[in-house]
Amino acid sequence: MMIEEEIVIIGGGIAGLATALALKRVGVQARVLERNPELRAGGTALTLVTNAWFALRALGVDHKLKSVYQPINKSLVTNLDTGAVQELGFSGTKENREDTGVITVHRKALLETLAEELPSDTIRFSSNLISIKSETLKDSSKATLLHLEDGTVIKAKVVIGCDGVHSAVAQWLGLSQPLSSGRWAARGLAVFPEGHGLNHELKQYLHAGTRAGFVTINSKEIYWFVVTYSSLEKDISANPELLLEEVEKKLAKDLPSEFLAVVKETDLSTLSWVPLLFRAPWNIAFCKAQNGCVTIAGDAMHPMTPDLAQGGCSALEDAVILARCISEAHPTATNDNQWLEKALKRYVEERRWRVAWLVAGAWLAGWVQQGGGGDQQWWSGMARWFRDRFYYQFIWPRIRDLIWFDCGDLIPASKTD
Repeated sequence: MMIEEEIVIIGGGIAGLATALALKRVGVQARVLERNPELRAGGTALTLVTNAWFALRALGVDHKLKSVYQPINKSLVTNLDTGAVQELGFSGTKENREDTGVITVHRKALLETLAEELPSDTIRFSSNLISIKSETLKDSSKATLLHLEDGTVIKAKVVIGCDGVHSAVAQWLGLSQPLSSGRWAARGLAVFPEGHGLNHELKQYLHAGTRAGFVTINSKEIYWFVVTYSSLEKDISANPELLLEEVEKKLAKDLPSEFLAVVKETDLSTLSWVPLLFRAPWNIAFCKAQNGCVTIAGDAMHPMTPDLAQGGCSALEDAVILARCISEAHPTATNDNQWLEKALKRYVEERRWRVAWLVAGAWLAGWVQQGGGGDQQWWSGMARWFRDRFYYQFIWPRIRDLIWFDCGDLIPASKTD
């Protein structure tokens, strides 16, 4: 069966749904292909910082989440080797803008908030992409053929790959495979039916190459993580009971009792163990992330480690800027393929250096905070010295301000008056 579509978005995660919504707000309809039978719930929770809230405001949905989740004002970082505690503030960022904020939300709630704003037929579930082909039409224009697992072939004028870290669209464009950071992360959601009674803040712990922490989401739920250079002896990621036991008895055994008490209440369905991957910043800066009317966004373009909490945030930025580039190019169009290609090229050029910096910054932040690779490396002592005396006090505030980014509005004021 052959179907023709104007714009097809591969992937119904944060980047895919946000891009579809951004396009809708500038008057462009897109089809989203999601391989799962329903909205993805994986990932449990994520922290959205200043730039994400500017993007969500442009998408017209920030108020829906801010009415449910409360900002976090500070983070306490405890060095378990020395006992020193440092307090990191999240307020008073660049230019003291009122829109700044750090809020941890359920990933599924974010996806549902974005999906609710889309027409009911926008997302085509159970649509697994198996191949991509380019076709030259009779008028010398080009179309992209998307072959799905169920036998459907979709002829699309524009294809936007939002299909994650191992993106098929990114591979088709020729981007390199993501690299391993050498670190792994265990994550989960702890549930306290009677309430946990903790302050609404982020707590982090540093110890011998391990970084762990937890953040309260609401009065009954806490999101926690452990990031380590140690891999598990056996692949037990598919067995949550064994994975939780491994976290408690091995990965987190030297962490404070308050952290272990949180881990103990984990909802096993939320538990995950994943390698932390990233794309080389120079590959992002100089690669061809657009070919004709095909491009990528979110993790498909710039997978990064979670150390700056920018994975989902930067994907929301992508969506707004991509839609704006398409919208602003449309009025002067003389040839469909030409203006669309120019719009996508402008989007890539506008994004590549910022996201390359975010990827590099996230990797460096993780490396420094975890002592430069653990105690096994000869330079780990210098890395820890730099972290404890300079990073949190002088470098972190600068990084916090550099993350600040207002992607602007999608709809010019003149069109909304």
